[in-house]
Amino acid sequence: MVPPVTDPPAQTAKARINWLAELRGLALMLLAVLAFHSLVAKPFYIPSISMLPNLQVGDRLIVSKYPYGWSWVSASFHLLPRSATRIMPATPQYGDIVIVVPPGSNEDYIKRVVALPGDRIAVADGRIILNGEVVPQEMVPPARIPVADAQLCEGTPCLAPFERYRQTLSDGRQVYEPPTYRETLPNGASYLVLDDNPDGWLDNRPEITVPADHVFLMGDNRDHSADSRADAAPFGNGLGGPVPIADVGGRAEIVTFSLDGSESWNPLTWPAALRDGRALASLRPERDAP
Repeated sequence: MVPPVTDPPAQTAKARINWLAELRGLALMLLAVLAFHSLVAKPFYIPSISMLPNLQVGDRLIVSKYPYGWSWVSASFHLLPRSATRIMPATPQYGDIVIVVPPGSNEDYIKRVVALPGDRIAVADGRIILNGEVVPQEMVPPARIPVADAQLCEGTPCLAPFERYRQTLSDGRQVYEPPTYRETLPNGASYLVLDDNPDGWLDNRPEITVPADHVFLMGDNRDHSADSRADAAPFGNGLGGPVPIADVGGRAEIVTFSLDGSESWNPLTWPAALRDGRALASLRPERDAP
């Protein structure tokens, strides 16, 4: 006798989701991201004109976190209290572009190293005098900054200070062409700087000696940079002199991509706003023979 055909038993319950395991996996992933940002590298956005012409508003960078060791500033979101302690400390080199947290603030600034521990530095008529020697500057053809770069800085057009340098090129494009110089530090690090105001309020500073474990930082856009020449809070928004290397959070390495300000929140508008020639641009200074 053939046995009757029976249907398989109905599934009485769906597989249960192990929410504890899911949450544990998400937590581990978040910790891995935070550890990578704190110890290896993090993205960075340029919000101001202080490093023109080498960094433009809208540049997205990669900053390496390990070149000078790790300190309180390495932690993501600056969650740790300020401290002078550094693990595996190292000293920046002349010309490095670094991120730094100014006194009394948790905001990241980005500037260039122009003096090292033990150096004597002064500024006279906009020129750096390092250990009694004027740092060489050579006037070069002016940098061309597109007028069409439409970002706002603190609610005003970022490039407004350069309006008097507006030029129309033969192809109809409009650019700003501010006075541009190539500056070369003692180790041969060479880079472009802008100096559009011969009587700028930061152009003259008396000589000081950079303390041990400190560096002196300046922006490449010399008349529009709150840096080691400018008072720190509550009297100004600068760095207030040489900064501890423990407050330096890393070295800028490369531009990943750059948007010119014409984009909106919609990612579909981003490709048209990409600047040509910025992606993968190195941020290490050129090296001449010292």
